Amino acid sequence: MTTVNGDIYAELDNATKKALSWSEASQAPEGFWIGLLETNCCMEAEWIMAMHFMGIENDPKTDQVVQAILNQQRDDGSWEVYYRAPSGDINTTVECYTALKTVGFSQDHEVMKRARQWILDHGGLTHIRVFTRYWLALMGEWPWHVTPALPPEMIFQPLWFPFNIYHFSSWARATIMPLTILCSRRPSSPLPPEKRLDELFPHGRENFDFRIKRKHGPASWESLFFMTDRLLNAYTSFPVRPFRETAIRVCVDWIIRHQDADGVWGGIQPPLIYSLMALHTEGFLHDHPVIAKGLQAFDNHWSFEKNGGRYICASESIVWDTFLTMLAQLDCGLDFKKSESMQRALKWVMSKFITSQGDWQVKVRGVQPGAWAFERANTWYPDVDDTAVALIVLARLMKLPGTLEGKLRAQVDAAIKRALEWIDAMQCSNGGWAAFDRDNYGKLLTKIPFSDFGEALDPPSVDVTGHVMEAMGLLGRNIQHPVVARALDYIKSEQEEDGSWFGRWGVNYIYGTAAVLPGLESAGEDMDAPYVRRAAEWIAGHQNPDGGWGESCASYMDDTFRGKGESTASQTAWAIMALLATGGNRYETHIQKGLSWLTATQREDGTWDEPWYTGTGFPGYGVGERTDIARRRELDQGRELSRGFMINYNLYRHYFPLMAMGRAIRSIGKGLSQNKLDESALRFRSG
Repeated sequence: MTTVNGDIYAELDNATKKALSWSEASQAPEGFWIGLLETNCCMEAEWIMAMHFMGIENDPKTDQVVQAILNQQRDDGSWEVYYRAPSGDINTTVECYTALKTVGFSQDHEVMKRARQWILDHGGLTHIRVFTRYWLALMGEWPWHVTPALPPEMIFQPLWFPFNIYHFSSWARATIMPLTILCSRRPSSPLPPEKRLDELFPHGRENFDFRIKRKHGPASWESLFFMTDRLLNAYTSFPVRPFRETAIRVCVDWIIRHQDADGVWGGIQPPLIYSLMALHTEGFLHDHPVIAKGLQAFDNHWSFEKNGGRYICASESIVWDTFLTMLAQLDCGLDFKKSESMQRALKWVMSKFITSQGDWQVKVRGVQPGAWAFERANTWYPDVDDTAVALIVLARLMKLPGTLEGKLRAQVDAAIKRALEWIDAMQCSNGGWAAFDRDNYGKLLTKIPFSDFGEALDPPSVDVTGHVMEAMGLLGRNIQHPVVARALDYIKSEQEEDGSWFGRWGVNYIYGTAAVLPGLESAGEDMDAPYVRRAAEWIAGHQNPDGGWGESCASYMDDTFRGKGESTASQTAWAIMALLATGGNRYETHIQKGLSWLTATQREDGTWDEPWYTGTGFPGYGVGERTDIARRRELDQGRELSRGFMINYNLYRHYFPLMAMGRAIRSIGKGLSQNKLDESALRFRSG
């Protein structure tokens, strides 16, 4: 940007100082930052059902958890997957309905009447997913023998076998292990007669078809797997089952070994809740150290209060939030040597550097562990995205003269080298990077009846790859380097016809495109290359009239929503940073309008409001990667994303705008001489 409006500059100066002050005030004494990770009410409903299943009564959190569910009910009686989704979700609504009945809500209560009517109007229980069927089976409301079977003998399958557990994504694997025990034992804690769900079977249970509906004919993989599933379910009922008990014991050992130090499994809710129930089924008492530690997680940092309710976390973004806040501080020119905030943060994140064994080593051998995870205690599953952002921050710190010295500099330098080696080893065969594993492509796994929700696979994504390229550029690798060159080829192959890139871990094409462009710039790509210019034009062309950018989660199923939605602070910041990465001169007007939107919508305390969900857990495609509209039409979901899982990261609204403003200030500085602005005004200080 070679020119600047003085009023905008003054607004940026003020807005950035306020936002930096908010960041410092919100930092934990230990040095980290963490924002609420909001998802959907399946979290609260499943907690209530799990407590019932395990016989845990009178938990003091229960009333608040119930209030959280009531807070989120839509006017039409349903519950949704993301904020202001075009429709409620049948699975979330059935689970919330069941949870409320479990705690004593009468079917005649107004909340229940509205929910039940919505359920029946939308096809009833016929259309619920496999996971919801498991929950109803655990509550004695669904026959186990018609739920998809997950045999514990899976644990014995060799790595060359297509259904080995390490061919599933890390999150699916950690969830499947306890589910194999539950599917084998078929336990249930039936509701008392007055709490049963008879009203959801209006024609009687005896007339209800509990089977999963097939989508394809007999000559299909689906038909083969449905037949196999029936055989596995029959085997579970067979009196003689060689190795079944041995397999269960091995699965129990696997679960215990994989528990995190904070009591969770894999840093996410499904393995936590299913592992507790599986171990309970195997006779582990509530005061057993493994069970007790898992239950305590809900009291410690695995739930949060809001609007009188207590919400159960699906995960926690503590390492991610801390590194990205540090990056925002660096973008704003915060002086590390004068900032106690950054010094505490660096000490904390360095304590989270993982050098222990992990599941990724099953397929990636000959490299030392050296990475960061998303959560505070998840050492089994470090991820490439967090590690890439860590390298961006650490490389930036190392480049600042006199910033890191002595033992601290040596510690950071050693971590950078080890993490870079790890990332090199994690590069997939197509040149991209996935989140947790290498070459996790086995699409046959998505055909089994179990895989009707979320993503069973973890293939590469352009957003993770873009972040890796940004880190490598800062560490001295350019597009001529073999690793970067392969990544560049992958990124080019993934570009959409309109110039954008699909966002796997954020909503959606704005996120994907905004991850790629700074990565290309950092790695030394020609930012005037035609394919780069097409991407920038796509971003510029999707600016809202108010100056911001926004994109609905519905874009994962409906292409008419690509780059379209209510303006949000995080997505506006992503778009601004994407355009700044191209040099910014051609898009100065767009950038200034976006910056004006950010400063105008900033709260007086220095942060922003953002109820919209701009984070992605699962698009719900099953295959874990972008897919064409024809494939999407085969999925049992529409714009409501009933197979998906969307996230509101509550700090995205803060550190991304701070980054965008800081980078804009730096860009503005290149043209200060002709605008006669005081250089000292660019030096942002802590406090």
